[in-house]
Amino acid sequence: MDAGDAVVRAGSSTLTPSSRPRVGPILPAVSLALACGLLGPVGLAAQQDDGRQHFETLCVVCHTVGGGTLIGPDLRGVEDRRSEDWIIRFVQSSQQMVSAGDSTAVALFEEYGSILMPDAPLTDAEIRSVIAYTSQGEALAAAPAPDATAEQVVHGQDLFQGTARFSNGGPTCGSCHDVANDAVIGGGVLAAELTTVFSRLGGPGVRAILGSPPFPVMQQAYMHRPLTDDEVVSLVGFLQKADEEQALHQPRAYGIALFGSGVVGAALLMGLFSLTWRGRKRGSVNQEIFDRQIRSS
Repeated sequence: MDAGDAVVRAGSSTLTPSSRPRVGPILPAVSLALACGLLGPVGLAAQQDDGRQHFETLCVVCHTVGGGTLIGPDLRGVEDRRSEDWIIRFVQSSQQMVSAGDSTAVALFEEYGSILMPDAPLTDAEIRSVIAYTSQGEALAAAPAPDATAEQVVHGQDLFQGTARFSNGGPTCGSCHDVANDAVIGGGVLAAELTTVFSRLGGPGVRAILGSPPFPVMQQAYMHRPLTDDEVVSLVGFLQKADEEQALHQPRAYGIALFGSGVVGAALLMGLFSLTWRGRKRGSVNQEIFDRQIRSS
């Protein structure tokens, strides 16, 4: 006996197979209603509270609930746009889904700046609690932040290139990132180039990442050395200015210059070594001993 037969027979024992109503499509709705009834208001509220905690820990950096697009899409009503199974798989292994060519995952990846969402260490039940929160919980949006002053922009530039240290001792931005700005020494190439990050992510997105990094390497680097609110404002101000003034700055082309300086440096070192060792002994010591033995014999 399948589930449809069970539901029909529970309602009426006189229905014939030909007169049975088609209940298959409504079974998910019936199951959801039964689940809500079993949870009750208290159980649902507890699930939403758990979901909010997970959301604020892992999701709020890139998403809002009813507050519009941030780095990623607004998650209010996401359960109406995607199936629960797809959401769970995407939250747990979005990078794998993009690599595998899932059409929806690839479309989201391309729509939101080709930024891979870090895989979240959440269980299926924890993801369902997040869905419960985003579907019915209170709205949660990024808080407005003050604009950086001219002094803070300069301070942000110093913080970025390491001429000023972070209050909590975190690593300088330039050790991994670079930005096209003539006033800043060349940075690293281990992570994304940040000249246009303000245009791509917007102020709220950049602030969110700096305040609570979602990327594993950044999380480890700043886990016990978070940036202060003033440092975040200063860095955002500097990155905004670098973005706005990118046309005024020349891209760095270090290749030829580095090669030329290497050749010149090598020549200078060779000359210095020659001067330093000009009184050195030339020839083989063993040959001199051999020649002396021959002459004395």
